[in-house]
Amino acid sequence: MPTHVLAEAHGDETGALLAFLEAQRGGLRRAVLGLTDDRANQRPSASELSLAGLVKHVAETEQGWVETAQELPHSIERNQDTWHLSFQPADGETLAEMLAFWERVAKRTEEFIRSVPSLNDTFPLPPAPWFPPEARQSMRWLLLHLIEETARHAGHADIIRESLDGKTAFELVDEERAAREG
Repeated sequence: MPTHVLAEAHGDETGALLAFLEAQRGGLRRAVLGLTDDRANQRPSASELSLAGLVKHVAETEQGWVETAQELPHSIERNQDTWHLSFQPADGETLAEMLAFWERVAKRTEEFIRSVPSLNDTFPLPPAPWFPPEARQSMRWLLLHLIEETARHAGHADIIRESLDGKTAFELVDEERAAREG
């Protein structure tokens, strides 16, 4: 990872996990830095993945998991027949809109996690063939799963971006830093 996650206050496990999640989000956001919608929608590899599709998918996935943990119905319902749509921007959907949506999702995630009394609190997993029946997971598991999911797709995004224009994660960190300081 080309960035360093600052250490949390001693004993602030929640803060540390949220910081690592945000670091992985940053990797994916940097991968789309400076791209037009057309470039972000390109699929330059053997995969069907695009950078815009990854942003959409990660935002929807994070929102879905947090809604599951809150025991709320999903705002965006996906099933086996529509799951692929989470990777595809809808007609007219822009990268800027997807990034803004993800920013709102991230804010709600942090607010929710900071509101739970303990990372040991649990929630029921939805019925699915890959989950044990009646399974419950902790809020800690939720954060670790979101970190894992986001990191996986941030890695995909690195490869896609480098395939698009040769820019690596390290170069994009420098560009982002220069833009902040400039």
